[in-house]
Amino acid sequence: MQEPTRCGWCLSSDLYKEYHDKEWGVPVYDDQKLFEFLILETFQAGLSWITILNKRENFQSAFDDFDYKKVANYPEEKIQELILDAGIIRNQLKIRAAVSNALAFMKVQEEFGSFSKYIWGFTDGKPIDNKRQSLKEVPATSPLSDEISKDLKKRGFKFVGSTVVYAHMQATGMVNDHIEDCWRKN
Repeated sequence: MQEPTRCGWCLSSDLYKEYHDKEWGVPVYDDQKLFEFLILETFQAGLSWITILNKRENFQSAFDDFDYKKVANYPEEKIQELILDAGIIRNQLKIRAAVSNALAFMKVQEEFGSFSKYIWGFTDGKPIDNKRQSLKEVPATSPLSDEISKDLKKRGFKFVGSTVVYAHMQATGMVNDHIEDCWRKN
């Protein structure tokens, strides 16, 4: 049986293929799942996505199933425990950013009713279909990711540069960057 045509970036591992086939580019409107991707994208900054995928279950366990209400209230002892956790990326600044981002996340929820309404408001609630012909056409940032990044930073979020934001937009389906001949395109 022949494998379906996929975006070239995911062909190097079965884990990448599974992520591509089941999650990447699928619109996410659930706040808990949006927070999960925000944490994962934050930790991915400067690293490969496969590193994060390989540690995803560890992150899920370490960060209480990505429960932003719990993460926002982590005491210093929990932060120190995370810094020593070899199952995740032990970057103190990123760990502390996860906590402060959880607080900022809840402030956005208070203001907009949900984080989903806020973030999807940048695209009028609909995915942007970029109609990419090849991976070479897929950028690391866009004018929209620049705008969202600036707004998130203004709201107190950390580690949300334009590249991280664009990756978050791709992961959560705000932009559809599947190449045109990929089976997941539609």
